[in-house]
Amino acid sequence: MKAVLAVAGMGSRFFPIAKTINKCMLPVMERPVIAHAVADCVAAGAREIAVITAPGEPGRQVRHYFTNDLELERYFTDRGWQAKYEPLAGLHEQADFTFLEQPRDERYGTVLPVLRAATFLDGDDFLLLAGDDLLLRPDGGSDLAELTAGRSAAGVPAAIAAATVPGAQAHRYGVLTTRTSARGHRVLDAIVEKPSSHPGTTAYINISRTLLPSDSLAYFNKVTPAANGEYQATDAIAAYARDHDVLVHPVRGQYHDCGNPAGWLGANNAAAVIASLNPGSGPSVTPVIPPPGDRAGTAPPPRRPPPY
Repeated sequence: MKAVLAVAGMGSRFFPIAKTINKCMLPVMERPVIAHAVADCVAAGAREIAVITAPGEPGRQVRHYFTNDLELERYFTDRGWQAKYEPLAGLHEQADFTFLEQPRDERYGTVLPVLRAATFLDGDDFLLLAGDDLLLRPDGGSDLAELTAGRSAAGVPAAIAAATVPGAQAHRYGVLTTRTSARGHRVLDAIVEKPSSHPGTTAYINISRTLLPSDSLAYFNKVTPAANGEYQATDAIAAYARDHDVLVHPVRGQYHDCGNPAGWLGANNAAAVIASLNPGSGPSVTPVIPPPGDRAGTAPPPRRPPPY
């Protein structure tokens, strides 16, 4: 299994800083957003990872972070700071990275990174992620690993991760509608982008984490532009789901859209909360908002594994 991380967006919601710094390289605690996504891919079993970047400086930053720097490693080692460099050294040993530039032509959208990675995929199953979406778990577990295991247990060819939001907020997201398969699994029926209304008290939303087989590439090749001109990966995934069962996997992690300033700030606060609840798991940072247990006088509620 391989992984494709899409980080070629312009980051317009983070302008002007995104002119110089790729939004996926903004820090959540001491690591960039994309490093958290990569760690999730590795935990799920992906050992070959393609990172689709934009041309120019933002793309070079991503390549530099995931390329081993022997001179820097030697500098840290000579000063007895090996522990500081170890997270990077370990990352380089856990996965092989391929960096592919996505041209800035007249086409844009989330389909293009997949098409750019077609040769890299070479017939393998693959995880598809947006590099600026983040899942944080207090228990340190991997939702991608659980998604991968869930797909195998269900005996289906594909799976899509879903976060749960109140129905009143569904209009902000791409909503996953589901059906029950012949084998009794909850599978994808359709993806409705930012519906004007939602009948339920809660909704499953798309969080840009999908596990797909190689034959899904044919569906990406057939996508036509939406009314706004964008080639949307959700169109390919929804079309694939009309012909095949795609397991809907509710995640246990906290979902944060780090592609906008408010979401990125919320992710850092949540990460600080997790660090405060797990001393020694990361830098000592005081969260702006106290942990849920401190606010309510009780511990956060336990999370249940998703049913299949």
